[in-house]
Amino acid sequence: MNEHPQAQTLERDIQLYTALLGEVLREHSRKRVLVVVERLRDGFMQLREQEDPELREKLMKRIQSLDPQTLAEVIRAFTLYFGLVNVAEELNAHLARMDVIAAGERLWVGSFDDTVRQFKEDGVSPEHFQSLLEHLIYLPVFTAHPTEARRRTISETFRRIFLAGQDLHRLKLNEEELEDKLQEILTQIQILWKTDEVRVHKPQVTDEIRRGLHFFRESLFEAVPRVYRFLEKAVRRNYGAGCGIRVPSFIRFGSWIGGDRDGNPFVKPETTELAVRMHAELILEAYLERLQDLSRMLSHSSALCQPSPAFLDSLDADEEYWVGVMGQRQRRFLYEPYRRKLTMMGHRLQANLDRIRRRMEGLSDDGLPDGYAGAADFLADLMLIRDSLIHHGDASAADGPLQDLIRLAETFGFHLVHLDIRQESTRHTQAVTELFARQPGAPFYQAFNEEQRLMALAEAIAHPHPFIIDKATLTPETRETLETFEVIARMRAEVGERVFGQYVISMTHAASHVMEVMLLARLAGLVGVDNRGWFCTLQVSPLFETIEDLSHIDRVMSTLFDDPTYLALLRASGNQQEVMLGYSDSCKDGGILASSWKLFEAQKKVIALADDRGVACRLFHGRGGTVGRGGGPTHEAILAQPVDTVHGQIKFTEQGEVLSYRYANPETARYELTMGISGLIKASRCLIEPPEPERNDYLAIMDELARHGEAAYRGLVRDTEGFLDYFYECTPLDGIALLNIGSRPAHRKKADRSLASIRAIPWVFGWGQARVTLPAWFSIGQAIERYRGHDVERLAKLQRMYQEWPYFRALLSNTQMSLFKAEMHIAREYLRLAEDRERAAQILGLIEEEYQRTLVQVLNVAGLLALMDETPELRHSLARRNLYLDPLNHIQVALLERYRSEEDEAKREEWLDPLLRSINALSAGMRNTG
Repeated sequence: MNEHPQAQTLERDIQLYTALLGEVLREHSRKRVLVVVERLRDGFMQLREQEDPELREKLMKRIQSLDPQTLAEVIRAFTLYFGLVNVAEELNAHLARMDVIAAGERLWVGSFDDTVRQFKEDGVSPEHFQSLLEHLIYLPVFTAHPTEARRRTISETFRRIFLAGQDLHRLKLNEEELEDKLQEILTQIQILWKTDEVRVHKPQVTDEIRRGLHFFRESLFEAVPRVYRFLEKAVRRNYGAGCGIRVPSFIRFGSWIGGDRDGNPFVKPETTELAVRMHAELILEAYLERLQDLSRMLSHSSALCQPSPAFLDSLDADEEYWVGVMGQRQRRFLYEPYRRKLTMMGHRLQANLDRIRRRMEGLSDDGLPDGYAGAADFLADLMLIRDSLIHHGDASAADGPLQDLIRLAETFGFHLVHLDIRQESTRHTQAVTELFARQPGAPFYQAFNEEQRLMALAEAIAHPHPFIIDKATLTPETRETLETFEVIARMRAEVGERVFGQYVISMTHAASHVMEVMLLARLAGLVGVDNRGWFCTLQVSPLFETIEDLSHIDRVMSTLFDDPTYLALLRASGNQQEVMLGYSDSCKDGGILASSWKLFEAQKKVIALADDRGVACRLFHGRGGTVGRGGGPTHEAILAQPVDTVHGQIKFTEQGEVLSYRYANPETARYELTMGISGLIKASRCLIEPPEPERNDYLAIMDELARHGEAAYRGLVRDTEGFLDYFYECTPLDGIALLNIGSRPAHRKKADRSLASIRAIPWVFGWGQARVTLPAWFSIGQAIERYRGHDVERLAKLQRMYQEWPYFRALLSNTQMSLFKAEMHIAREYLRLAEDRERAAQILGLIEEEYQRTLVQVLNVAGLLALMDETPELRHSLARRNLYLDPLNHIQVALLERYRSEEDEAKREEWLDPLLRSINALSAGMRNTG
């Protein structure tokens, strides 16, 4: 199975890390821990090969005999194993890619080399390829959705193991050096063993902001410039050095951390203000560090080279600035013009940084020097240095770290990320209703129908003084809503115009929900009319997230586009409308098939509407980490978008555990960014040549499959008596709600056992923990079976769809991964947690039937003998985790029994710690949480 040399190397690394972990456990854990870990692992491995009820019972008794502290250590050992496997896999994948590059072979599908070569071979001219590049915006958005179980400290230690492991492979070490390197890895594993991986306290929003910043500092500042270099090399290699193609800077990053207040009462206006300043602080620190590096490097003497006239003029202007601030001339580097310039630039940046820090501390910044007016001025200075170096024949010096710093400045500005603000529509409606009610003789807004609301809102937005507002008389909720808009206005003025991305309105059911936000923005001076006409500095992104909302998307958006006030504001803000699509809630609401298909149709409707009105439209994909929440490989996901809907721009959420897997190591971040960008380039080909339209017969078949799928899903989830009781009792949902992994609550309403109350993330998280993974596959089997019946031709048609249509292929590929992660024999173990065991067993019986049906139908359509035959590396990766996942699930069942049945509060608390650790461990092992 693993004959490939790279597979052997990976297995050797895993064996090495496991052996070192064993050494640490032998020396530093409770006496029985290593023995228990090995016995459980070997016992459950035997059960995988052959069921033996007697052995299973014996293993469960062993688990039940352990005290909470020993169980906690056993779980920690399993968690550490998963972390080390992840490091080994990530490292070996990186090394394998480097080997392919070194060998000069054609690179993998999704690499820049393969992508650009394909365009060249297809006869795409340099002019057309340049035109496509000019349209690109690649925009991952980091969110703090509570699905990340790993602490930042742990990430940093794993990074050190990654680097030491890389040295073992890459460096020629003598025996002593080899011994030192192995000792280094052993030491880091020992540190991990003595570091608590579970947070003692629930994270504050500021902790989540810092965690988001960690990926920029540790990885992305290095990865982003390298990604551009790889793309430039691929262009030169395939189109020739003199082709004239210039790669613009098109990568941007967004964030919701500190801006997403929907369902998170801890995100206040001051939180958003702090987030913006923390972003600015980090990027200014990064620039200052790099300016110092450049100053050490660019030691050119004015006696030996002649800088450009434009550069010398700027140096004169800097002298005036320096004298004005310091009261004397700059005395250093009189004959080293670039060092002189960089010193002045550093001084300006430091002034910007000091101002930000003073404000973060709540102090006045009076008396501080001005610094740079904005990122554009800083970038202009960097380009002056670059152009001057080229001017006197030092283009190679201009193309190194200086060019990388230019890329960073173009990507991150002074704001680092575009912070999106998100709030639920009802909060805006409440605020607007209250504001209308406080005006003398004002209409009763709540009683209006949609048409009347739109008229009242448009009138108020256009009015020079819409409301008289006494903040002291408003309810705290409305006051906070107004203050959020005021913070947006204030921080735009303080840090820069690009500091905020979109204002996302969740649960958008009507056009008035968007216009209410525009009115609130009007009150903060963000939109309105001045002597030059309409102005608008806030862009709104309505979020459609339920099956019903997705069905009504065209009605809501056409009403908006037909509203003269909204259209005027849209034109004033750049004439681009962003629309956000919610994958999680629509999947929870109607099942994976209906959700996926409604999202597909919604995209086509919105793009067609926008095209018809002459409006540019960007779709924002609210993807989660798991398949049940829109997750899956980014490259394939972008290619699976409807034809002619990706017009050069893609924006999508990256959340929870996905951030660690994709961005914790710069080597992996480069790969992930490359795969996503190459997908965007391919999907945007419609910009330079007419696309091949989707086949109507395929669309009709998907229509039918989605209909059958929704009926099957709702039949189980909504119409099966006791189904939600089964979910609450036979998954560790109560533990998930207590796990300190996010700052937001797990439920919208406490003690409400309804589908509407539970959030999409714990819904998917819970099913994953119990190894059911239901949201990612349930209903696909019934839908395919009902469509094809016993008709061989219909099966052949589905097989063609799988081979030819990227959308359908991605859907079923992701289904295979979710089916592989599901384990019905383990889900059965959780039945002992049910109050009505007979009823729960019947429900699981229905799930098992559908699992088997889906398995058979998906394999038939894909033409495979076993799940994931087309992705053997991923299959091996998931399979090797089962050695430790199986015992963990059985431990979790035992812990849930203990925790729920224990009446003594103090003893109950003792069982909670290992229970939370088991949730953490399983999510690490499955490489998924929510």
